[in-house]
Formats: sequence, C-alpha cells, structure tokens
Amino acid sequence: GGDAAPAADAAKEKTDFTLKLDSFDAAAKLKVIKEIRGITGLGLKESKELVEGAPSVIKEGVSKEDSEKWKKAIEDVGGKVSIS
Repeated sequence: GGDAAPAADAAKEKTDFTLKLDSFDAAAKLKVIKEIRGITGLGLKESKELVEGAPSVIKEGVSKEDSEKWKKAIEDVGGKVSIS
C-alpha cells in the first residue's frame, strides 16, 4: 500500500522549538524578567537585557511540552511569546 509515506512524515515531526519573547507589558517588566531568569538560568543583567531587547530569543532547542509551558508562564505575567 501507499499508506507508508504519511507515517514517515509523522515520525519526522518537529521536536526542537525556539521560544521567542516578542514584546511585554511595561508594567509587568520585572515579572517577565524573573520568569525569563527562571527559564534560561541567566543572571539578572542578562535577563533584563534579553527582555529589553525584545523581540529576542529566550531559548532554542526546546521540547514542545516545555515551550508551551514556558510560553504560558511568561504570558501569565505579561509577556508576549511566540514558538517557532
């Protein structure tokens, strides 16, 4: 049968995602920085620069599960995140 091709495509489903901070609510900047620090393990200065430099990549090579969890965590405190 010709049914083998779709199964092969499914096996190649994307597993590495990039989490990107698109923007943030200025009033929530400190909360967003704290959340970024927790995710990236960066210091305060680096996390602040990452947030202030938005749009910026937060983390690359992230699993779908983690990227969705972190996106929600950041958006809950006032950040706008995209996953690619």
